[in-house]
Amino acid sequence: MSSKPNQNIKTPTIGAAQIRLLERLCNACAVSGEEGEVRKIVLEQVRPLADEVQIDTMGNVLVIRRGQAEHRMKVMLAAHMDEVGMMIVQDEEDGYYRFETVGGIDVRQIVGKEVRIGSERIPGVIGAKPVHLTTNEERNHTISLDSLRIDTGPVNKNKIKVGDRVAFATSFTRIGPSLRAKALDNRLGVATLIELVKNAPPNIDLLAAFTVQEEVGLRGARVAAYALNPDLAIVLDSTPANDLPAWDASENTRYNTRLGAGPAIYLADRSTISDPRLVRFLIATAEEAGIRYQIRQPGGGGTDAGAIHTQRAGIPSVSVSVPSRYAHTAVSLARLSDWKDTLALVHTALVRLTPQVLSIDR
Repeated sequence: MSSKPNQNIKTPTIGAAQIRLLERLCNACAVSGEEGEVRKIVLEQVRPLADEVQIDTMGNVLVIRRGQAEHRMKVMLAAHMDEVGMMIVQDEEDGYYRFETVGGIDVRQIVGKEVRIGSERIPGVIGAKPVHLTTNEERNHTISLDSLRIDTGPVNKNKIKVGDRVAFATSFTRIGPSLRAKALDNRLGVATLIELVKNAPPNIDLLAAFTVQEEVGLRGARVAAYALNPDLAIVLDSTPANDLPAWDASENTRYNTRLGAGPAIYLADRSTISDPRLVRFLIATAEEAGIRYQIRQPGGGGTDAGAIHTQRAGIPSVSVSVPSRYAHTAVSLARLSDWKDTLALVHTALVRLTPQVLSIDR
């Protein structure tokens, strides 16, 4: 199904510069609806190379790099810029604030976490009643969001307003073969897409969409896909890895993805059944090029592909993700090797891509 790659096109890789860029992206605060910090970094990186750059009314960054070959396919690559977090909804005076979650966050995971609020990144902590001051009844029930407050202390109380976004304060750290940070979902995808824009192969028109508001309903991708109207789409994301030992110490038999096993190619999730022609093409590419990969087991969750594939007359779509543990918490963990293999797989597939991939029956 795949063709021989152009031997003159070098496959990009991840080095010190790319890791530094990922660190900047992860440390930026971009809770859904306030993606400006990440958007600024993206524009800085892609503007010098793009044939066209547009920031649409949603805040998506749409980038076009045209190839030189005849009969080029229009390939949309999408990665969302936003992260889960919180929003201030009420000032209760003296540095205490009620808040709501933005995106899918388990309230049990956020008690005691340090946060940064608004554009000034005002420090705070999510406070709850100490365990030795709780009743037996309280200890036997799941903690409620309404019982939590963000505590900043009184010194910054006049700098915070209702509507300010709140991000986790976790800083990026390299730990041997691992990467630890907040918002690896989906700054790994953003960093990968930046590298693909920088190394766009000439056989396609690369349509890069750095999207907004994925975590609250795939909203930016829907608008971006309609505007770009591509022949096909590949979504770059980070997917939860369910690779820890089972709680009863027996063998974990419910893996969806594993760290260290390469990029995860989606068959299906809650919102998308991936185009089987693209799935087969990616698998064939990986096997012929000797790139590790794994199949993300069908199940819950979703990516921007859920909005992209139903636009206009339908857009053949597939997702490729870097696995990470502890998604949608204050800290995630991923393997550098999986990120490297994800970049290699997608770039190699783009180089080999021809219209014949979609000319066969699904």
